[in-house]
Amino acid sequence: MKKYSEAFIGFDTAKKKHAVAIAEDGRNGEIRYLGEIDSSPATVEKVIGKLAERYAKLHVCYEAGPTGYGLYRQVKALGHECAVVAPSLIPRKSGERIKTNRRDAVTLARSLRAGDLTSVWVPDAIHEAVRDLSRAREAAGEDVRKKRQQLLSFLLRHGRIFSGRKHWSLAHRRWLAEQKFEHPAQQIVFQDAIDAIEDGAARLRRLEEQLLAIAPSWSMAPVVAAYQAMRGVSFIVAVTFVAEIGDVRRFDNPRQLMAFLGLIHARGQSARPTRARRRRLDLPLSSPCQRDPAAPARGTAESRPRHRLESPDPALRPVPSPHRRRQEDAGGHCRNRPRDGCVPLGHRTPNRTIDLNGLAKSDCIRLHSAGGGATEGNS
Repeated sequence: MKKYSEAFIGFDTAKKKHAVAIAEDGRNGEIRYLGEIDSSPATVEKVIGKLAERYAKLHVCYEAGPTGYGLYRQVKALGHECAVVAPSLIPRKSGERIKTNRRDAVTLARSLRAGDLTSVWVPDAIHEAVRDLSRAREAAGEDVRKKRQQLLSFLLRHGRIFSGRKHWSLAHRRWLAEQKFEHPAQQIVFQDAIDAIEDGAARLRRLEEQLLAIAPSWSMAPVVAAYQAMRGVSFIVAVTFVAEIGDVRRFDNPRQLMAFLGLIHARGQSARPTRARRRRLDLPLSSPCQRDPAAPARGTAESRPRHRLESPDPALRPVPSPHRRRQEDAGGHCRNRPRDGCVPLGHRTPNRTIDLNGLAKSDCIRLHSAGGGATEGNS
């Protein structure tokens, strides 16, 4: 059977069915819709095998979504090229308002042939497993925060306000233990909220301990240790950053990394980080994190006190006085002499009117004479 050169295949993935379209090589190559197939790996392998018998090279793509990277790894294992496409960067016509599985598959095949698609970074299986554990720890922490806020809201509705400095401290826990409600129903709600917070905190501690035990055997463990050398970066922050970003060398420049994090736009303007992305990466953006060293994870050797390389009070460069407007070199010559020959009077406060007739002898203006000399006088 004669084989054609290349074929570009677009998968519109779903939980049970995949819509498949194919675009043949060439500007005028045929683009056709093959139909829907079962999403099981056996069916996908069968379809890919039939297409490989007809075409010499296959290029497969599908949108990044909840189906994960199973299809990507299966196609790569079969020896074909595969790309996971960023859904937000797929070019679409302004008039296309109807979205169907067939149209999406055909659009993917056509755009892949034209080279208009942007692929995302795909982690390996181990990296994805560590990232799942990191996200589970993050979800547990968010669950504890929500439960704590619900308890505080319940207490506020009943006029129970803690007068101490900080919530969830030892003093605050003692205050919570002293709270009693007259009606049994309210006491049940209060005790249930306390139990839910304790169970969530125990779950969070278990996940952190598991993450602490698995991270040393991870291939990115040296990168995690290197990130902890920076001020404000703890073990959890480093693991979360590496699990979500991976190898930062995949970005051509720091601006691309900042755009990926949502800190700047693609064109370079500053942007407000999205809540989901900044929360997931757990970046130490606040000034206290940058001022104080991060506390290492519990149970590690780094948790013991260690000497810091920098002094607690680093020396600061003195700020030059605004009244000193001239700088002289070793030879005594002025560097910043104005081009018109006049010597500036010095620092002037804004919106201040100077009476030239009331100047003292020492504050006289030096005028540059036409003959090259300098004369003093009141103007």
